[in-house]
Amino acid sequence: MKKGELIFEGNEKQVFATDHPDRVIFRYKDVTVAYNNVKRARFIGKGALNNQISSILLGYLNRNGVETHFIERVGEQEQLCRKIEIIPLQVVVHNRIAGSLAYRLGVEEGYRHPNTIVDLRYNNDELEDPFINRDHAVALGLATYQELDGMYNTARKVNELLVPLFHKAGIELVDMKIEFGRASDTGAVIISDEISPDTCRLWDEATGERLDKDRFRLDLSRVVESYNIVLTRLKQVSES
Repeated sequence: MKKGELIFEGNEKQVFATDHPDRVIFRYKDVTVAYNNVKRARFIGKGALNNQISSILLGYLNRNGVETHFIERVGEQEQLCRKIEIIPLQVVVHNRIAGSLAYRLGVEEGYRHPNTIVDLRYNNDELEDPFINRDHAVALGLATYQELDGMYNTARKVNELLVPLFHKAGIELVDMKIEFGRASDTGAVIISDEISPDTCRLWDEATGERLDKDRFRLDLSRVVESYNIVLTRLKQVSES
């Protein structure tokens, strides 16, 4: 499939048109941002790692009945995807309380609650991605109640699939951010964007070491090395 013009560029990814009206090419950049672009750095090799990790995870979801925009990896930093209309919402699934949720609730980071918590955030950098509820999302015209029901159910299904997969790799899936879009060919609401250490909190089950973007947020160093650990372990369990 022929790669066309650049149609969108975000902080960490580029999207290119193709010669197929319902297909695009995602390119993962070596840029990392945090705190709504306040903190920014470049890590050589990070784009290729996230491309491979997300390809493994999105492909795994596709094979297990969860529809995503991912079709196939087509280059070191590129993947072929279905074209979608982005829904500017983030569905965040928490298996432990960590990060901003710990601060927001006033509890110690790492607290394990008995039930999975699902949050909704408005994907808006200017507003710093505020937490909103379903009524807010509908009032803003971002999604319908029916679409939100589907997104919440899908997010929980993704969690049910990925927690044991990561566990096989010796990694705990602490939380993750999932984004959705409407497929241009069918109109269905499907998973979009990526699932990677940029969008998940991942802790080594044996040591508690962080293997995700918190290494950049918290100045812990070894960002690329930690992402490579995640990829290596996922390859081992996905190929076994």
